[in-house]
Amino acid sequence: MCYHTSAPSNAQLVKEFKNLQVNYQQDEIFHVSGFTRPYLPVTLNADPGSIVPARWKLIPFWVKTEDDADKYANTLNAESGSIFEKASYKNYIGKTRGLLYVNGFYEPHKVSGQKDTENYYIYTPSKELFTLGIVYSDFKDYETNNIYPTFSVITTKANPLLEEIHNEKKRMPLIIPPSSRDAWLSASKKEDIQQLMIPYEGELSAHKVFRVTGAKGDTNRPDIQDAI
Repeated sequence: MCYHTSAPSNAQLVKEFKNLQVNYQQDEIFHVSGFTRPYLPVTLNADPGSIVPARWKLIPFWVKTEDDADKYANTLNAESGSIFEKASYKNYIGKTRGLLYVNGFYEPHKVSGQKDTENYYIYTPSKELFTLGIVYSDFKDYETNNIYPTFSVITTKANPLLEEIHNEKKRMPLIIPPSSRDAWLSASKKEDIQQLMIPYEGELSAHKVFRVTGAKGDTNRPDIQDAI
């Protein structure tokens, strides 16, 4: 569920979010796998006026080295229903949340009688940037003293479109609409946070694309998002 995404460039973020200080310098990413632990553009509630790079895959405080971080359990996604109980997230969800800026994301679709899943690219109808809800932790490598933010994308039950596309697990990333971004960053009560972790009710578009799941070679290219 949402292990693959696309992300805007520095220029796109500067143009779209004139009220924020953009301290993220990468070019547009057309496809990236979370398993590569990429740095992506986020706003963290510790600094709600900025967009900064953070590394996908939340690393909790008891992990002490970069090698151990690479080997740590799959924390690319955090399920909303158990996030307050799971060890990797429960120390963070009440205090450290943020927004991940994306152009879209990729989801698998199971076809009966077919071994490999198909992939679909999901985006807004107007192809505007949008934000996903994340939980984050500042990871410190005790060998180098390097500190950087790491995050998990929060997931919810699927809305009707994603139920049809992601038809095995029926999950989707938590999409935070513009009207809820401030509330998501500032909420302090468990009930308020839970009320914001709901399936997206807005409109999304989707089309079938090249199968990026397990793909080898360069998939960070514009045509990877083309309909097939």
